Amino acid sequence: MKPLRFRQIHLDFHTSEKIENIGKDFDKGQFQDMLRGGHIDSITVFSKCHHGWAYHPTKANQMHPHLEFDLLGSMIEAAHEIGVNTPIYISAGLDEKVTRSHPEWLYRKKDESTSWASDFNNPGFHLLCFNSPYLEVLLSQIEEVVTAYDGDGIFLDIVSPKPCYCQNCVQTLLFEGKDPYNEENAIELGERVYANYTKRVRETIDVHKPGLPVFHNAGHITKGRHDLIHMNTHLELESLPTGGWGYDHFPLSARYAQTLGMDFLGMTGKFHTSWGEFGGFKHPNALKYETSLSIANGSKCSIGDQLHPSGFMDPLTYDIIGEAYREIEVKEPWISHVVSVADIGLLSFESVNPVSLTNQNSDFPMDIGANRMLLQSHMLYDILDIEADFDKYKVLILPDTVRLNNTLRKKIQDFLSGGGKVLATGESGLDVTQNEFVLDLGVKWESKCLSTPNYFRPNMTLPTFNGSSFVFYSDAEKVSLTNGLSEGRMEQSYFNRSTFHFCSHQHAPNSGVDDGPGFVVTSNSIYIPWKIFSDFANMGSLPQREILNYALDVLLNNQKTLTTNLPSQGIVTMMSQPEKYRDVIHVLYASPVLRGHSEYTGKNIEVIEDLIPISNTMLLVKTNRSVKSIYLAPQMTPLSYIVEDGLLEVVIDEFTCHQMVVIEYHN
Repeated sequence: MKPLRFRQIHLDFHTSEKIENIGKDFDKGQFQDMLRGGHIDSITVFSKCHHGWAYHPTKANQMHPHLEFDLLGSMIEAAHEIGVNTPIYISAGLDEKVTRSHPEWLYRKKDESTSWASDFNNPGFHLLCFNSPYLEVLLSQIEEVVTAYDGDGIFLDIVSPKPCYCQNCVQTLLFEGKDPYNEENAIELGERVYANYTKRVRETIDVHKPGLPVFHNAGHITKGRHDLIHMNTHLELESLPTGGWGYDHFPLSARYAQTLGMDFLGMTGKFHTSWGEFGGFKHPNALKYETSLSIANGSKCSIGDQLHPSGFMDPLTYDIIGEAYREIEVKEPWISHVVSVADIGLLSFESVNPVSLTNQNSDFPMDIGANRMLLQSHMLYDILDIEADFDKYKVLILPDTVRLNNTLRKKIQDFLSGGGKVLATGESGLDVTQNEFVLDLGVKWESKCLSTPNYFRPNMTLPTFNGSSFVFYSDAEKVSLTNGLSEGRMEQSYFNRSTFHFCSHQHAPNSGVDDGPGFVVTSNSIYIPWKIFSDFANMGSLPQREILNYALDVLLNNQKTLTTNLPSQGIVTMMSQPEKYRDVIHVLYASPVLRGHSEYTGKNIEVIEDLIPISNTMLLVKTNRSVKSIYLAPQMTPLSYIVEDGLLEVVIDEFTCHQMVVIEYHN
């Protein structure tokens, strides 16, 4: 597969049959002008929308009743004429036209309700089941598009494995002699149905265009599910910060995707909120930051837009997009063919405990909290699953609830034997079936801590918070020392809050009673008995972040690749271009501001408007390579630097939003 292009548009067009004059204002020249003005090199255009209508002449479907020409073909022709790629969008899981004529093909929950809309009284779309004749309908639509149009890929939307209780699935399991309402049976069938769908799609395409890129979009890349991941030729990480994902979601996905050896892009949106919003706009500075965040994490860029039913491309939208993509275009020489540089591997809880198909929630607080702490602390890290090569990293983090089976225990022990170090928190390091540590973390498990919340009194010196006990809100494990050294203790509160025992507004103060070790150090590990990462995701307590930073500094033992004085809201990454003998350090800074609450997503809306210049950013890089030159990119401004005892020091006088610092080495 050819590399993905850097400056993409994902163009939605979910258009009701109640709207007339579809595409009446589409103009080839205006379409091309918008692509040129937006500095766009790829645009995903639409064959079929969620309403079920095709936007081209068709025998496998029905063209939108108020469209009178081949809109898909016109867009492909116009884009290709100016060198812009055109992957083709097909709504796969949703087809509202079909649901009205074949409700027996609908996906059903166990209570017989539908999804997305729970019934036909609610305005909205309804999910279809691929274990029904609908699959053949969809495959014929895909085949028609692949044979009739010269698209540069296929994007299939609203698809994922899921347990279904429609009568097609019920009958399949009954025929196999299984209880169709047994959850395990339904989950297993859901996996089979999805695998068959992706296999049939690949076969249908390859008959005509072998190897054509295909992506199946579920809105989340499940960590650890390599089988699902490799049903795609590449990955598209849907992460609209103002659409409910938030600004720290994309790094959580990207720092996992960059370990998989697959090309990927980050998908944000031009919208103030999310998909389906007309007349909503981000500030240009927000898209500058969001696209910079993509390239800083080794990703290509995609910005979501929705075409007006008239077919007229909104000029303001492409002016705003152009401001961001103009900057990405000139940066491409330093962001192509990169690999991440990382000291720390964060073993994702999700990858160790793959999400249940009955609860497809990607919000795992231990992963979210760990990602936030590492981002804010400017650590170089990747997010790993159990198949990753741990030996690439100096420190492996086991966040909060990573219990170990024999295979994972042995892999981590081999990592430790090879000189690696481990930070474990909460239940991490315990056996998967019993409360017994199967890694030597210097402690023995005694019991669950009965005092919640309770307190930590450190012996170590922290940068800001010293001389007190700090509340931890999360559950904790009560442990005793074996061969570890305690650098802090757990303290009980006077009592847990209950009907007749409560103090003040929230919780009882610390009693000063020692409740066991709270921070245990060995030669190759640190153990913290609280679920500190989940705690940070929920509460954001700054002393906890300082405790975590202290732990990582101890474990890295002056072997940290990169240190910076960037403010905590800033982000730093380091990418290597091995073929060009250079490293590229990305520094970013923007400050999202709470501006509202979305009824559509149910979440707060954070916006980026102002970009504040950041002065005197120091970078300390540990390297044993011979430095040839250091400069700012794309400006090509040389930077002075000092190298002493393997430590390179360079200062960025000032940057706004995003800056690349390039370190070129002698061959």
